[in-house]
Amino acid sequence: MIKILKKLSPYKWQLALVFGLVFAQAMSNLLLPTLMGNIVDNGVVEGDISYIWEVGAVMLGVSALGVGVAVLASFYSSKIAMGHGRDIRRDVFSHVQTFASQEFDEIGGASLITRTTNDITQIQRVMMMLLRMVIMAPLMMAGGIIMAVSKDAKLSLVVLGVMPFLVAAIVLIMRKGMPLFKAVQKRLDKLNLVMRENLTGVRVIRAFNKEAVESDRLKTANTNLTDVTIKVNKLMAFLMPLMMLLMNLTVVTIIWFGGIRISGGNMQIGDLMAFIQYVMQIMFSLVMASMMFVMLPRAAVSANRVNEVLQTKPTIIDKNRSATTEDFKEKGSLEFDHVTFYYPGAEEPALRDINFHSNPGEITAIIGGTGSGKSTLINLIPRFYDVAEGAIRVNGTDIREIDQADIRSRIGLVPQKASLFSGTIADNIRYGKTDASIEEVRWAAKIAQADDFISNMEHGYDTNLDQGGTNLSGGQKQRLAIARALVRRPDLYLFDDSFSALDYKTDAKLRQALADEVTDASILIVAQRVSSVIHADRIIVLDNGQIDGVGTHKELLASSDTYREIVKSQYGEEGIA
Repeated sequence: MIKILKKLSPYKWQLALVFGLVFAQAMSNLLLPTLMGNIVDNGVVEGDISYIWEVGAVMLGVSALGVGVAVLASFYSSKIAMGHGRDIRRDVFSHVQTFASQEFDEIGGASLITRTTNDITQIQRVMMMLLRMVIMAPLMMAGGIIMAVSKDAKLSLVVLGVMPFLVAAIVLIMRKGMPLFKAVQKRLDKLNLVMRENLTGVRVIRAFNKEAVESDRLKTANTNLTDVTIKVNKLMAFLMPLMMLLMNLTVVTIIWFGGIRISGGNMQIGDLMAFIQYVMQIMFSLVMASMMFVMLPRAAVSANRVNEVLQTKPTIIDKNRSATTEDFKEKGSLEFDHVTFYYPGAEEPALRDINFHSNPGEITAIIGGTGSGKSTLINLIPRFYDVAEGAIRVNGTDIREIDQADIRSRIGLVPQKASLFSGTIADNIRYGKTDASIEEVRWAAKIAQADDFISNMEHGYDTNLDQGGTNLSGGQKQRLAIARALVRRPDLYLFDDSFSALDYKTDAKLRQALADEVTDASILIVAQRVSSVIHADRIIVLDNGQIDGVGTHKELLASSDTYREIVKSQYGEEGIA
């Protein structure tokens, strides 16, 4: 929580203003009971009407001042809290952008969303209360005690006798509440996870008639969250009635003993009324403190969760060295130099001793069975993960020696699952190159075999896409993703099973267009279909994370049993012959 509070430093002058306003509000509140007591003793009892009007006017002015500074304090505390929350969200988002895939796997996407939204909202709510109450409550308590003692020291012993019981009740409830607040946030993570899976996998759920099963999953997650939230609220709901009971019993006791002291001539009626008001202020300051203690544990849990994200150090760190022309002396080349890679926590490598070199204009294809490591190999090139042994070189330079942004700016990646964004078709293609002209966009679309279906749309390249491109077919989305990579004209193209959603005719046309147009860059294709790799300059067969064979289609038919099995499974015995 302290580290999160340090982010308030840009608002130090506004904080000073809020503290000053809250101080003025507290002083005005402390002055009012004394003025009221003076009216009773010197005005009402003495029958001095003019005195009543004079002091009443002063009370009205003090009240107006208190209201004015209270409004200003609320305004500026809200402004600080909202700005503080905005800054934290910005810092979290910026820091998450530096994460490698390993950090996303460890924290989880659903948890990151909860921490960026719900957890930071909890911090904002507490900050608004804290900025006012952290000054108001101590001032009201200290000032109330001083003023009460000044009115009647002996009667003040009643208040001192009650305070230990109040403090003990608050501490006990807080000790029981803290673990429950942690449980609330964890179960909220789980609920978000289930909801996210249901929304993203809605088609699969409906296709397999699993609505009832998923409904039960959501019900279970929701019930778990509800149960622990009810426990927390029951615990916290017990605090306020307890405070009010003790406060009212204290007032009754003060009136009892105060009446005895008035009848004995040791106290005036106005002083007793002022004393009761000061006791009420003392008790209300404790109520404010208790509310603060109710909110603080949950905010502390949220702050720790947010801080956990901010303190997570990326496993892949740049050396802060931008690329130069000397770094990329072999433009368009890709080399795997005896690369071995382990997933975090794995005992066996996902890839072992991968070694090959691709020159500009060459097409290198990767093929293999499910789980052989094809996509893992692709993910190593943009440094989504770092190799354990060996080196990967793009344009002749080890990718670990220069910034990730420089490496990725020279790569055109088309993932296995096309990800499109809301906006126009042209905007989605320009995602690969922000300043691309419409001619460059059309060039990329034509090579990706997307220009025909785009031109047939009513608004052409200005057609708006729904979120995720849901108003396009799978093949259309895949072709737009390919065009997005082409428009940046990178030194290295990575196609991660990107042709699987295309029919054989479109696949053949696209590969031919790539071979004709892309002559100064390496092309790496990961594919399941033999037809997508058959004309590659080099085919690498992966089996269980190792290279089983390297060569052309004909060479591998003669030398690799794994490749022959793949060909046989797709073309039968005729394919092998």
